[in-house]
Order: sequence, then structure tokens, then C-alpha cells
Amino acid sequence: MHSMPAFLAVAAAVTLTPGPAFALLVQVAATHGRRAALANIAGNSLGVLVWGVLSALGVSALIAANELACDVLRLAGAAFLVFLGLRTVLARRSQDGPDAAAGDVLLARADSVRTATRAARKGLLNSLANPKLAVFFVALFPQFLTPDTAVLPAAMAMASVIVVLDVAWYGMVALLVDRFRRAVAPRLLRRIEQVTGALLVAFGLRLAVEAR
Repeated sequence: MHSMPAFLAVAAAVTLTPGPAFALLVQVAATHGRRAALANIAGNSLGVLVWGVLSALGVSALIAANELACDVLRLAGAAFLVFLGLRTVLARRSQDGPDAAAGDVLLARADSVRTATRAARKGLLNSLANPKLAVFFVALFPQFLTPDTAVLPAAMAMASVIVVLDVAWYGMVALLVDRFRRAVAPRLLRRIEQVTGALLVAFGLRLAVEAR
């Protein structure tokens, strides 16, 4: 692999550009708090690593080159985003604050684990159902490989760099949103959730109608 500064610049630009993963993270953090947001980041990061492996194996190139496969993946990702967004916009929020006491500590912990698991699954599915990641890895990786480079280790190394940047940036966003949600009135927090839900719907609709 060569031109590491150039790769880092591209990876940082991709990480810092707001997209569906960012909107989903903010929605999860505003609704469920820091633990669920960190789980969402973990799921998204796992999806990035999977795409890194698929790109090294040539699967990403096949998907990017196959119009039907790309369209199916694009529409599935769009439907997923629209579903999550509409559910957030239309959901009724509990009147309890984010720090409301639970009647049973064990049940509260179990519910927290289930919420984190769902958040991680959302992040993973959103990442895997994003055809832009397939195109991104196909277009990005070859530019930073030398002819004698082992493809799989290099692909995993570059995907890991992207994951580190994602975790750092998204982790900071998650902590800020979690602190903010504890300081604002429930009504304002609900408005923020609805806005992020609307953004997810918008991202989904844009993904559904955009040309390859």
C-alpha cells in the first residue's frame, strides 16, 4: 500500500460527510442514549469490515458491476431507511425521562441489552444494505495498492483505518447527543428524534430514486 496520507485524507472525508449512518446514529443516541449509540457504531463498523473483506474477494466488484444486484441492494437499503425513519417519526414516546427509575433492576438491564442489540443490528444492516459502500471500496482500494501487495491484508488494514476514524468521530457525536438529551426538555428531544427520522426517510427516498 502506498500514499498513506492521501488515503487518510480520503477516509477522513468519507467519515466526516453526513449520511444515513450519521443520521441513524443521532436518532439512536437521542432516543436510547449512549450505550445504544455505541452499539450502533459497533454494528456499522462490522458492516464496513465485511465490505472490506468482500472487496478483497472481488464480491464488491461483482455487485457494483451487476445492475440487478446493485438495484436490489439499493432498494433494500432505501426501504430499510424509510422504515426506520417513519417508525421514529410516528412513534409515541414514553413520558418518562431518560433517567426514569425502573421497577425492577434486572428487567431494566435486560431491556437495555435488547435495546443495544437492536441498535447494533440497525447499524449493521444499514451498512450492509448500502450499495455505495460496494462502489466506494471498489473505487478506493485499487488506487492505494501496489502490484506486489497482498490484497486481503491490505483491504482489511484500510477498512480498519476507516473503522477507527468512524469510531472516533461517531463516538464523539454519540457522547455529545447523549449529554444533550439529558439536559433538554422531553418535548424538544422528541422534536429532534422526529427530525432525524425525517432525515432517514429523505436519505432512503434519495437512495431509491438516484441513478447509479
